[in-house]
Amino acid sequence: MHLYPIIDRSRAWSAILCLAFAAFVFNTTEFVPVGLLPNIAASFDMSVAKTGLLITIYAWAVSLLSLPLTILTAKFERKKLLIFLFVLFISSHILAGFAWDFISLMIGRIGIACAHAVFWAITTPLAVRLAPNGKRAKAMGFIVAGSSMAIVLGVPIGTMIGQLVGWRITFLCIGAVAFAVMLALIYLLPTLPSSNTQSLRNMPSLLRRPALLHIFMLTAIVITGHFTAYTYITPFMHRIGGFDEQFVVFLLLCIGLSGIFGSVLFAKYSDKYPIASFIYTLILLALCLVLFYVSALHAYSAVLLCLVWGTVITMFGMLMQSKVLEVAPDGTDIAMSVYSGIYNIGIGGGALVGSQVLVHLTIGEIGYIGALFVTVALVIFVIWSRHFWISGQKNAQ
Repeated sequence: MHLYPIIDRSRAWSAILCLAFAAFVFNTTEFVPVGLLPNIAASFDMSVAKTGLLITIYAWAVSLLSLPLTILTAKFERKKLLIFLFVLFISSHILAGFAWDFISLMIGRIGIACAHAVFWAITTPLAVRLAPNGKRAKAMGFIVAGSSMAIVLGVPIGTMIGQLVGWRITFLCIGAVAFAVMLALIYLLPTLPSSNTQSLRNMPSLLRRPALLHIFMLTAIVITGHFTAYTYITPFMHRIGGFDEQFVVFLLLCIGLSGIFGSVLFAKYSDKYPIASFIYTLILLALCLVLFYVSALHAYSAVLLCLVWGTVITMFGMLMQSKVLEVAPDGTDIAMSVYSGIYNIGIGGGALVGSQVLVHLTIGEIGYIGALFVTVALVIFVIWSRHFWISGQKNAQ
């Protein structure tokens, strides 16, 4: 039963597509500094390792704020809340674009993180509510596709703009696109009363479910390993492979485009082979990180590795999100809020671990350190978590 005025089918799908594009914008701004770290570091006369804190602090701000801000805004009317988030998002990008020092840039990024923290808690449930009867899975797929396209197109395009005309212009362009999306949402969205009261009542039981706790733990470990290497892929490919900026943008594009193939594999095999899909995904991700250094010695091997890497990290994200929805059908907004927070703990942790590798070891070793985290997650899953992966749905009922 819908909790908002009925709107026609075409307008509902237009609103869902607009939300998907908003997901694209929000994910783009989170990850675009990965391709611009050397440029930002140079403009403030800082080391790349220290500039990596831009990603760590952003991600940890999201992780710390996701659940508290979601609870704080739980009863707000959804359209007004979403527009407020866009106003904060846009104004923070303007601050980032005109940042006069690293601290002011960081303040702008923290403002974006506050908007991000609530946006991802409400967007998927909103799309599901807007979807016509029987089309909820399709609506959710649009949001996933929008967020995935940020890696496919948003990060490479944002990196290219930053390298051509300056990283500040990248942030200002994202703010301008977000403004256009906000105007479209103001027109398309109906009034949407909050439907989170039941989820808040279920929160204590949700956060005690063993299957959900194991999903969160594995996510934190694997994403830490992934971002230990991915955060510093630009300086890594410059120094180890000797590749120019254009080729690094192409590698980022390869990682993004291969995510489409990863989503196809997920749709085809995840239900038939839930355990095997997860195990093979982690094995391939660990191998990509182990071979990160060797692959950078030749252009063709670097491209091949990035194609496999993008495929398996996309599969991992989709496997984990689908599992969250499976084991927490009675509290998807709260569960996804916590999942987003945990995911960002991994992003920030990976950026921090990678920066410490740069400081205390060498940049050539970030792949090996990242692989250690993924291997630990694989061992935990095989020995301990696999039972909950199979029985998670029963535990949720």
